[in-house]
This record gives sequence, structure tokens and C-alpha cells, in this order.
Amino acid sequence: MAARSRVALLLRWLAPALFLLLAGPALPSQQASPSQEPSSSQETPTFSSDVKVVNVLATVRDKHGQIVNNLTKDDFKLEQDGHPQVIHYFAKDTDLPLTLGLLVDTSMSQRRLIDQERTASYGFLNDLMRVDKDKAFVIHFDFEIELLQDLTTSHQKLEAALEKLDTPQFNQASGGGGGSGGGGHRGGGGTTLYDAIFLASDELMRKQEGRKALILLTDGVDNASKVSLDRAIESAQKANTLVYSILYADPDAYGHPSFGGPGMGRHGGMGGGGMGRYPGGGGGGYPQQQSHPDGKKVLQRISKETGGRFFEVSKKQPINEIYTQIEEELRNQYNLGYTPDKADATPGYHRITLTTTNKDYIVQTREGYYAGE
Repeated sequence: MAARSRVALLLRWLAPALFLLLAGPALPSQQASPSQEPSSSQETPTFSSDVKVVNVLATVRDKHGQIVNNLTKDDFKLEQDGHPQVIHYFAKDTDLPLTLGLLVDTSMSQRRLIDQERTASYGFLNDLMRVDKDKAFVIHFDFEIELLQDLTTSHQKLEAALEKLDTPQFNQASGGGGGSGGGGHRGGGGTTLYDAIFLASDELMRKQEGRKALILLTDGVDNASKVSLDRAIESAQKANTLVYSILYADPDAYGHPSFGGPGMGRHGGMGGGGMGRYPGGGGGGYPQQQSHPDGKKVLQRISKETGGRFFEVSKKQPINEIYTQIEEELRNQYNLGYTPDKADATPGYHRITLTTTNKDYIVQTREGYYAGE
């Protein structure tokens, strides 16, 4: 901890009691408030204080992939569970505050990419965030999860947090990266991607209002989380949070001694391909895996189901260009709101279908939401 100058809150899974967080459902809707003044582009009726409005953020593109930002409320069609809904609230180029969470993979597979990620991430946050209006936080994850900077509007604090990004120090005392349990993770293995999404959504985003988005910088491989991919996605959906996934992979990462070699598994040196025990797991283990998951498919699914977008860093599409696209998208969103009938507002998950009258347009939005249980 001291070696990394960790002064922020450490988000670690050290006790089963943390699983109590899973029990509390959150409403994806919010009450209409007189303080939320509509801009001139909004068409908003007056709601009583007890009316719940389901908000849907959407980005629209034409068949060439260009953002379409001149649509009106009448250009959209919205359904919930197959039932048509009346769009009562509509805003174009919404000016609502934006809450951003940057989740950076600092596992050994990312060791050669962190410098580029750090520089590009600060430029993105600096350009996108409006002074005293938008806020952001920074989390890194490897075998553990750490909040490097809590929600802040300060660009200086965010830059300082990004400077702390680093991969775990290789610990020779842990047996050269082999073995199982917490020591094996510290030896170079272990990536808690799903846990990081869950904690960022449930602990931070769930409490925020307005527009919310997580930015994931990772190769998409998870081999140490306690929660499943399904539960991670559900937590983001319950928090009304879009997830933008940036696949940034080092093709030679798993050839590093910390990941392979004689007698070592592919994941962090776990013997025989085993996943080992999670920190504080108290004897529980993970199923054997002979090869790491398809990180690309994992990230594509996360973004699709939460209404975000998937990107892959390449020579043709460097990380700076991807951040520019995300920034443009976040500045050109439609904000739609509707009030489902009581019969359609039953507790549980409800599927949302949003389309436009122009069949050539592609609408990017979340696939559904969770009503209170």
C-alpha cells in the first residue's frame, strides 16, 4: 500500500458481509423535480411529485455511422415489454450534469499499456468535464480494487489519481507468481473486472442523478471476481449507468513469465490453469479454466446491454481517437422520459425498445431497466 502512495479508499473484498450490497434494489427512474429546468429544446409537461419517470438516454447514428442530432420527439417510438409508451419528456443536446467513472485495468497483462492509457485518459477527462458541473472518479483494478480518486470536479485531483496507476509489483516471495490464494494473485495474476463494475455501479453511481457513464480500459479478461458477469451488468443497469468499453490488449501479455512458463497456468501463474482462491475467500475456489475468456465478447456484451458502446484500440483507431468519439457521443445524447402505466410498472426487469421513424437510423440505448421490488 505505502509503496504505491495509496491515500484513497481501498475497495477490497475482504469479508462476505460485502455481499449484503447485492440485496438492495434501486429504482432506475427518478422523481421529476421542479429544480430540473428544461432547456429551450425540451418539451416537458409538469409532473406531480409522486410520478416516477423512466429516463432513457440514446445516441442515434445514420447508416454511415455519423451521429444524428436533429431529431424531435415525434421521430422516436418507444416500447416497454412490447407495449407502446408515450414520451412525455424529451431533451436534445441535454445539458444535464455528467458523472463519469474511469475503471483502469492494472493487471500484469496491461503493464506495457498503462502510460498511454494514463495520458489519453487525462486528456479525455480534461476536455469533456465542465467546471463545477461534471464530476468523475478513478478506480484501478487487478487482484484488488482501489478507488484512487472519489467523485470530484477537480482536474488536478484526477490527474494526480491517474499518476498513481501502476501494475502490481512482482513479488518473488510469492513463489514467482505461482501458487494459489491471495499470494498467488500478488505474484502477478488476478483481474477483478466484474467486481470493479459492480462496486463502481452499486457504491458510487447508484447514488448519483443525471447522466452517468463508466469507461472501462481493459483487455476484458476476468479471472478473480466474486460476482458473475451477469451480476456486474445488472448492477450497472440498476444504477442507470452506460458502460463504454475500450478493449486495449497487449497480444504478447500472456507470454510474460508472470503468466506462463514451465509448471504455471495461463492466468497469473496459477498452477494447472486453476483460478485459485479470491482474497479473503476462506477456502472457496474457482472452477478450472484451461484458457482465458474472450475479452472482446465480454466487453461487447457489457456495453450493449447497458446502452454504452464497444471500442477496440488498433493502429487505425488509437486510444485518443476513441476518446474523441466517446466525448462526441456524450455531448450529443437524447434524453427521453416516460411514465409507464401501473400494470407495466411491476417490480423486476423491463425491456425497452427505442427506434426512430427512419429505418436507416441506428439507436444506441440500454436494453431495459429494473423497477423497484
